[in-house]
Amino acid sequence: MTNGMDWTSVLFAVLILGSYLLSFTDLPQRMQLWRYSSFIRKKILQLTELEEDSKRKAVKYLKKVGVPNPTGVLNGFINNFFLISPVDLEPTDIIKRLRHLLRGRDESIRHYVKSTVPAKDEATLQNAEVMMEIASALTLINKTVKHYYKLGLKYNNWVLMMQLALELHQIVSLAKSYDDAMDSFMKGVPIGDGAGPLLVHYLKGDTDPEEIVKETVLYKTELEGRKLYLIKAKGPGSTVGYPGEAVEKVVEMLNGEVAKIITVDAALKLESESTGEVAHGVGAAIGDPGPEKIAIERVAAKHGIPLEAVVIKMSNEEAITAMTHQIYEGVKKALEVVKRIIKDTVKEGEAIVIAGIGNTVGIA
Repeated sequence: MTNGMDWTSVLFAVLILGSYLLSFTDLPQRMQLWRYSSFIRKKILQLTELEEDSKRKAVKYLKKVGVPNPTGVLNGFINNFFLISPVDLEPTDIIKRLRHLLRGRDESIRHYVKSTVPAKDEATLQNAEVMMEIASALTLINKTVKHYYKLGLKYNNWVLMMQLALELHQIVSLAKSYDDAMDSFMKGVPIGDGAGPLLVHYLKGDTDPEEIVKETVLYKTELEGRKLYLIKAKGPGSTVGYPGEAVEKVVEMLNGEVAKIITVDAALKLESESTGEVAHGVGAAIGDPGPEKIAIERVAAKHGIPLEAVVIKMSNEEAITAMTHQIYEGVKKALEVVKRIIKDTVKEGEAIVIAGIGNTVGIA
C-alpha cells in the first residue's frame, strides 16, 4: 500500500510539473521550433539538390554549344541581372517606366548571352538564356527558403518556421518542375505554355511570317472570307516575344478597322478542373507584368474593338514542362472555339487579330 501511494505521489508530481512546464514556459514553442526546423532542413536538402542538378544541366548544355568556361559563365549570370521595380508611390507613367526597365534587363541578358555563347543561331541563344534563367531562379528560391529558415532560428520564431514548413511542399514541387523543365529546353520540345503559339501555328497554314516587332511574328491569312492577322512569338527558340506591342502595331496599321481581338493563352487551372479544359471569356489573356497586357487593352479601348480571350487550363507545373497529350487536345478544342467565334461574330471581308500568347520553344 505504501509503495502504491508513493508511485501515485510521484506520478501526480510529474503531471503537475509537466503541466507547469507546458503552461508557464516556452518549452512547447521550442518543441515546435525543433519539429518544424527538422522538417525544413530535409526540404532544404531537396532544394539544394534540385539547384545543383539545374546547374549541371545548364553547364552541360553550355558545353554542348561550345562555351569554353560554362561554369564561370553560369555563375556570372546567376549573380547578376536582378530587377528593381519602379516607384509606385507616384503611379504616373508607371507602365512606361516598368516597360523601360524590363526591356533594359532583357537587352542586358541578351548581350551577356551573345558575348559568352559562341552559337550564332537565334534559337540556341534563346534556349541557353532560358537554361541560365531557370538555374538562377532555383538558386534564388533556395536562398530565400534558407533566409527565412535562418531568420526563424535566429529569433526562435516558431510561427515563422510553421508558415515556412506549410508552404514548402508547394515550393519544392515548383522547384522540381523548374528542374524538369530544363530537359524540355535542352531538347527544344514544346511546353504547356506554348498552347497559344501552337494554335496560331495551326491557323496560319502555309503562310510565311514577317517579324512585326522584336522576336514576334505576324501571319496574314484568311478563313472563309475573313482576314486573319495572326501573332505569336518567333520560334523555334525559347521566347515569348512582345505580343502586346505587336497587337498595338497591327491595329494601328489597319487604322483601327478590326472587328475583334482574340488572345489565346494557357491559364492556371483550379484543382477541381481538368487539364486541357477550354474557356472563352472577355479581356486580354496574357500573364506578363503589365506592359504587354495594357498595350492590348489600350488599343482595343481606343478603337472600340471587342476584346475576347480563349484559354487552355493547366497547372503551373504543366505550363513549364513538356506539353502533354491533354494540353495538345485542349489546343485542338480551343482551335475549334476560335474558328466558331470567327464564323459567328466576324463578317466576311472584316479583319480579326488573333494573338497566341506563350513560350514558343519547339514551335517554328
